[in-house]
Amino acid sequence: MEKTTKSKSKGTTASADNITAAYRDCLLSEGKQPASVFKFCKDQGFKESEFYQCFASFEALEKAIWKNFVETTRAKMLADASYSSFTTREKILTFYFMLAETLKTDRSFVLIQLKSWNKPGMVPPFLKGFKSSFDDWINSVLNEGKATGEIAKRPFLDDRYDVLFWLHLMFILQFWAHDQSSNFEQTDAAIEKSVNLAFDLIGKGVLDNALDFGKFLYQNSKS
Repeated sequence: MEKTTKSKSKGTTASADNITAAYRDCLLSEGKQPASVFKFCKDQGFKESEFYQCFASFEALEKAIWKNFVETTRAKMLADASYSSFTTREKILTFYFMLAETLKTDRSFVLIQLKSWNKPGMVPPFLKGFKSSFDDWINSVLNEGKATGEIAKRPFLDDRYDVLFWLHLMFILQFWAHDQSSNFEQTDAAIEKSVNLAFDLIGKGVLDNALDFGKFLYQNSKS
């Protein structure tokens, strides 16, 4: 059971949930982080010590919000009794579709955070928990796919598939952020088409045939 305290100034219950809700509201209303934890707490009627009982900083708070997006999505998937019988491709498709639905409920916050991300080649602090949780999940799913043969084992390549899927997720996230279609239908189409393409590349098939042919040509060029 979550321990809560009450602010003497406004009688507000200071918990991680309502501190997070107040921060979201402040960020969306002002378009930027509060000037300091002290000012934020004073304006919201929290004691500063109450904030630090839950979060070390605004960055830690944002990191927790983003990590929760992945954790919530994973929990929803596991709650589906049929999830365990899904193929690797189906699990990844389901994750992306559910994540998009989860983000939709907090779209304004997500967009303002993504707008502040001006170095696409680097993982911003607010996405680090999100990435860690995603990496844990995608690696477990990819390992299942390798075990069943749905994903091809390729020396020097298959241990980097998680990196490719992280970049793929970033593509989906940016596509969703700029999607102007009704109910984000274009994002759904982008998810399906890009996941299918990814599995054409990491599954057994076209790429393996190309590699085998390349090996054949190389061997014959030396004979």
